[in-house]
Amino acid sequence: MVNNMSNLKKSFIGLLWLWVFLPFFSCKAQDPQLKVGDVAPDFKLMGDDGKVVQLSSLKGKTVVLYFYPKDQTPGCTKEACGMRDNLGAIQAENTLVFGISVDKVSSHQNFKEKQKLNFTLLSDSTKVVSKQYSGLNIFGMSNRVTYIIDKNGVIQKIYPKVDVGQHAEDVLAFIRTLK
Repeated sequence: MVNNMSNLKKSFIGLLWLWVFLPFFSCKAQDPQLKVGDVAPDFKLMGDDGKVVQLSSLKGKTVVLYFYPKDQTPGCTKEACGMRDNLGAIQAENTLVFGISVDKVSSHQNFKEKQKLNFTLLSDSTKVVSKQYSGLNIFGMSNRVTYIIDKNGVIQKIYPKVDVGQHAEDVLAFIRTLK
């Protein structure tokens, strides 16, 4: 009986470790089905502010869609804070930034408040948009991938691999080449 409890405890701790720490590691994004030069598929998603964002209504502006696995995890926090810290320069290039994950709006609101994020987080709780743009990892979370979409709705750049500490600067550098 004691042995069974010990094994059960070890199994539980192992599963808990996976659940807690696995989102910290960036899962390799699948090869995107979308390609540079494709028209970005339209979508409507709820923002952390309770407003629906429709991609097609943003024509005339460059749009950064960055997909990430989970709110409040170290890699996702670092990436989001990089976008936050570079947002003024990004907006100066007539560009909007949206972070997208399968987390609920309430999770996004907490994440945004805690990290003082200054851009909109979109909730893809149905996972439809994430499947189309980033694919899902084995845990059903968005893979980390970023799309830069020009003012005409055409995908100009895809980042299937992201260095979360440098990503915002890379995005800004690319946006500046679009003029």
